[in-house]
Amino acid sequence: EGTMDRLAALHAFVCVAEEGSFTAAAERLDLSKSVLSKQVKALEQQLGVRLFNRTTRRLSLTEPGLQFRERVARILEELGEAERAAADLQTLPRGRLRVNVPVSFALQHLSRVLPDFLARYPELSVDVTLNDRFVDLVEEGYDVAIRITELRDSSLMARRIAPCEGWICAAPQYLARHGRPRSADELAGHTCLVYAYARSPRAWRLTGPDGREHRVPVQGRFQANNGELLLEAAKAGSGIVLTPDFIAHQPVAEGHLERLLVDHRTPELTLYAIYPYTHHVSAKVRAFIDFLRECYAGGPPPWAWERLQRRRDG
Repeated sequence: EGTMDRLAALHAFVCVAEEGSFTAAAERLDLSKSVLSKQVKALEQQLGVRLFNRTTRRLSLTEPGLQFRERVARILEELGEAERAAADLQTLPRGRLRVNVPVSFALQHLSRVLPDFLARYPELSVDVTLNDRFVDLVEEGYDVAIRITELRDSSLMARRIAPCEGWICAAPQYLARHGRPRSADELAGHTCLVYAYARSPRAWRLTGPDGREHRVPVQGRFQANNGELLLEAAKAGSGIVLTPDFIAHQPVAEGHLERLLVDHRTPELTLYAIYPYTHHVSAKVRAFIDFLRECYAGGPPPWAWERLQRRRDG
């Protein structure tokens, strides 16, 4: 009981400090002023310090009171987070989940599995926005975003979902007209289709079989901020594209595109679920991330060449 009393006294102290008045704090906590006053006095006796300067006109924190308040407020916040997290583990995800997803990934892959997610969590409504730019989750009010990227240091939390590769591809008719690049450097002489949101769109980074990294300046007349638009241009023979495997896998498997420079590696990309930093991840965000990992983590992801081969052979 002593611990609960002390906790109540700490709550009372922080509330009085925030309100700057015993009367206002008593109203906020729905307690009598005398009970509140007793709790704070008991706390001062226990600590052996005065927490407040009391004058008839105003109430202010003493120096020890200021320091104590800062620490106690942090502890109470942590405790609140812990209580919410424990309660959340028992609750079914509910409410509205706002998700931001890259356009091509949403249309080609997420669209296939979202109905299962909705069926599994009947109390959850999902609001999906598609765009490829890096959004400000907090500013724009998203609970979670899916991004395919090399992750930079960030104040955001990121859960790895699946690895992705960048593939260099062109249509057979383009290669018949312009020849096939045999080395990274030869790309510079070709018409390339440029993805506007790449870190350096006009220079492709490739690591050759010898382990040497090449920064190849690329040129072409078509640039876009959407992978599928570039893919369609590549399929029509307009140029060479560097695109994630989850976009290119199907056209390559169907023979509409050929994969080039297979012995060269592009910078490793990863499919991440990204969410604002918090001590306590809500049930709805955790459910969505766990669902994505269930769909795409473990073994090659659904779009990977090995799974396609296995499905065809099976």
